[in-house]
Amino acid sequence: MSDREKVIDAFKKAGKPVSAGEIATISGLDRKVVDKVFADLKKEEVITSPVRCKWELK
Repeated sequence: MSDREKVIDAFKKAGKPVSAGEIATISGLDRKVVDKVFADLKKEEVITSPVRCKWELK
């Protein structure tokens, strides 16, 4: 499973808007890796931010 898939899976497990730190905890990935994946997901508009510093799948 790629890092991207792990992050998306963590979003699905959370079921609510979460921060990058929470995604790192859920997925077991390093925070820097999560930040890189977040940057890609934001560019591709896969995730949105309903509240400041919290993200969810579109």
